[in-house]
Amino acid sequence: MNSNKKVLVINCGSSSVRFQFINMSNEKALAAGIVEKLGMSQSLIKLKFGDNDFTKECNSLDHSSAISQILDAITSGQFGAIRHKSEISAVGHRVVHGAEQFSESVLITEDTIKQIQSCVELAPLHNHHNLKGIQECKELLPGIPQVAVFDTAFHHTMEDYVYIYALAYRFYEKYRFRRYGFHGTSHFYVANKAAEIVGKDIRKLKIITCHLGNGASVAAVKYGKSIDTSMGFTPLEGLVMGTRCGDVDPAMALFIMEKEGLSPHECDMLMNHECGLIGISGISSDMRDLIKAYKEGNDRARLALQMYTYRIRKYIGMYSASMNGVDVIVFTGGIGENAGLIRSMCCTDMEYLGIDFDEDKNKKTIGIEGELTARNSKVRVLCVPTNEELVIARDTSRIVNEK
Repeated sequence: MNSNKKVLVINCGSSSVRFQFINMSNEKALAAGIVEKLGMSQSLIKLKFGDNDFTKECNSLDHSSAISQILDAITSGQFGAIRHKSEISAVGHRVVHGAEQFSESVLITEDTIKQIQSCVELAPLHNHHNLKGIQECKELLPGIPQVAVFDTAFHHTMEDYVYIYALAYRFYEKYRFRRYGFHGTSHFYVANKAAEIVGKDIRKLKIITCHLGNGASVAAVKYGKSIDTSMGFTPLEGLVMGTRCGDVDPAMALFIMEKEGLSPHECDMLMNHECGLIGISGISSDMRDLIKAYKEGNDRARLALQMYTYRIRKYIGMYSASMNGVDVIVFTGGIGENAGLIRSMCCTDMEYLGIDFDEDKNKKTIGIEGELTARNSKVRVLCVPTNEELVIARDTSRIVNEK
C-alpha cells in the first residue's frame, strides 16, 4: 500500500463501534465517529466529516448493521469522503488480547481468526466483539486486507520476572497465567509523542505513561520499551477504575463468594462492574459527576477521588524506582486529558521526584497537548491526547505494504 491510500480503523466494543477513516498521505482523518447503544431500542450514530458533524437515531442496531451504517456514511455523496467502498485500501482492527501468540500486529487470515478466538476466555468482554468486527468487514469488504493490532503487544518486552506471578509455576505452564498488560497502542503512541515534544530520543528517556479513562493503566517505558504495566492477566488489576476495583487482596474475592453465595462468574462481574469509583462513591463511574459532587462537598466523592489519585501516585513511585528514575510523566485518556483536578491531585507531594507542577498551565491545558510543569522542572509532566487509531492505521499500512 503506498502512502496515498486510505485505511479504515474499526474498534468494536460491547455496545459501540468506533471508527476513523484516515488518509495515510498526511495521516489526517477524513471521517470519524461512533455508533452507540448497540442492542438497545434506539441506537445513536455520531459522525464527523471535516468540519461537519452528523447525528441520528436508528432502530436497534447490532455490530453488523453498525458497520454497514459506517460504510454507507463514508461513501455518501452528502459528505464525499470517498465514492465507493473499493477506495478503502485496508481495515485495521483493535483487538484487546493477543495472549502470548501475538507480540506484534498481524495480517488477518483464517488461522489468525482461530488464534484470536482462542484468546476470548482471557478477555470475554472484548475479544468476542473485536471478532464480530473482523467477520463483518470480511463479508462487507471482500478482498480488502485486514490487520489485527493488539492492546497487549507493546508490553511483550517485559522481562519474565516482571510478568510471571508468584503462583505455583505449573499454573503458568498450564494456563499461561502472567501479566499481559493493556492499552498498549495508547502507551506506545503517547510515549513516542512525549519524546518528540521534549526533543529527545526516546531510547534515552525514562517515561511513565498514565492512560486514565473508564479503564485505566500506568506503564513504565524505559528507553522506548514497556518494562512494566499496572494491568495484568486481565484489565481488572492495577488502578482504581470507573467500575473495576483494581488491586485487592485476592483472598477477599474468595471471602465475598462464600459470604454472598456468589459463583466465580458473579464475583468476576461484581469486581468488574460494581466496584471502583461507582462502588466507592455510590454516585457515578463518570469522573465529571464525581468532580462536581466533590466540589459540592460530598464525602464519598472525596474518598473516591483520593483513592483514585493515591493509587496513581503509588504506581508512579514504584515505576520511578523500577527504572532508577523518571524523565517524563504523561497523562492521557479521557480523564488524563480533560480533568485538571485529577492531574493536580496526582502530582501533589511529588516534589521528591523533581516535579515542579504549574497549576496555571494545568488549568489551561484541557483536552489539548501541553506541558504541566515549570520551565526548570527536573521531571516534565505532559498532557498528550492519545491517538490509538493512528497507531492502528500506521501498523495496518506497514503490514499491507510488506505483503
